Amino acid sequence: MKPGILLAILFLLVTPSFTAAHQVTYTVDNQPYEGFFVSPDPSAPLVLLIHDWDGLTGYEIKRAKMLADRGYAVFAADLFGKGVRPTKVEDKRQHTGELYKDRAKMRRLMEEALRVAKEKGARIDNAVAMGYCFGGAAVLELARSGADLKGFVTFHGGLSTPKGQNYTKTKGPVVVFHGTADKIITMQQFADLAVLLEKTGIAHEMVSYGGAPHAFTVFGSERYRKGADQASWGRFLQFLQQRLR
Repeated sequence: MKPGILLAILFLLVTPSFTAAHQVTYTVDNQPYEGFFVSPDPSAPLVLLIHDWDGLTGYEIKRAKMLADRGYAVFAADLFGKGVRPTKVEDKRQHTGELYKDRAKMRRLMEEALRVAKEKGARIDNAVAMGYCFGGAAVLELARSGADLKGFVTFHGGLSTPKGQNYTKTKGPVVVFHGTADKIITMQQFADLAVLLEKTGIAHEMVSYGGAPHAFTVFGSERYRKGADQASWGRFLQFLQQRLR
């Protein structure tokens, strides 16, 4: 079980090194959403963080803090709606399934998150998007949309490309961190994406970790694999240094 979002937020709020760390309520299609914004400096480059299938919880807040400690502003978007943080598998499938069926809405939610981040002073002209599991699939959707970002990174995310879509509009390199032992997202899907990106001419880096199952980065879970988590996180930080100014 992931740590509670409230405790994580309270911890951030009393950390003096941050100039901004707070929940952000915003509206998309007349519905309320609640993201989280943290910035150590007004000029900090931005990471747009997309949550996995249980919504924006303490896990994403912890990752946001880890990035803020490295000097990055982070907007953790909410793709489900304010207060919608499913705990049952059937509910998680429902909320993700609704967005998989409505790709236009999925894109719009991420575009609006970037807009709100900009309103908060974030530099969306100097930004990378990243996501976990469902969030990784959403980040690839954002990449295919032609979003003007400097990179798109997925951790154990969905890798299949919907029928009728491609990467011809993608404007930044794609980085994929995947577990070879993932039984949910197969290595065939991993290979298919690599072939498609190569054929399209999109710069990409795809790394798989032996013995790592699906969700190998989730702290405290039985699927957590410290070696794969630390290796992928280290490479991600290098990528941010290379792409953001």
